[in-house]
Parts: sequence; C-alpha cells; structure tokens
Amino acid sequence: MATPDVVRAQMEGGIGFGLGSVLMDEIALGPGGRVQQTSFASYPLLRLPQIPRTEVAILPSDQPPSGVGEPPTPPIAAAVGNAWRSLIGRAVHHLPFRPAA
Repeated sequence: MATPDVVRAQMEGGIGFGLGSVLMDEIALGPGGRVQQTSFASYPLLRLPQIPRTEVAILPSDQPPSGVGEPPTPPIAAAVGNAWRSLIGRAVHHLPFRPAA
C-alpha cells in the first residue's frame, strides 16, 4: 500500500514533468536534420525552483490503491492549454507552448 507522502510526491513529480513538456521541452533540428541539443546543458528542463506550488488532495476511497506516477502528466497540457487560451484568446496547437509571432 502506498503511503500518502509517496502518492503526493508521485503526483507532484508527474505534474512538474508534464508542465516542463508543455512549457519548455523541445528538440530542435538544424541543418541536415541534426539534433541541436547535445546535452542537458543545451536542453531546457523545468528545474525544481521553477515548479509552481502544487497542492495534492488525497481523497479517501474503498478501492485498492493503484499506480500514481503517470496519471498527473497527460492532463496538465490540457489544463495549461485552457488557461493559455483564456489568457491570450487563441488556442495553441503545438508544444512547447509559445505565443504566436
């Protein structure tokens, strides 16, 4: 059985991972289709101090526990996308999200 602290850490980590992919993660191709990022120094990752305060609520349930590592990652793109659209008035259809030039 997972402890609440493990569940909370997995949820927070998954949210941070998903948020990074929405806002920063990008592989750029240069001349000849060569990948421009050669190491983590040239590949932008969301760092821990950049992750916004995250609150995880664990609700009581009679169901047996299941995996908690993956569920928070996919919906973060939709949540940020909806907020982005509300903010700028247009949907963004690519990752990472960037304002149109």
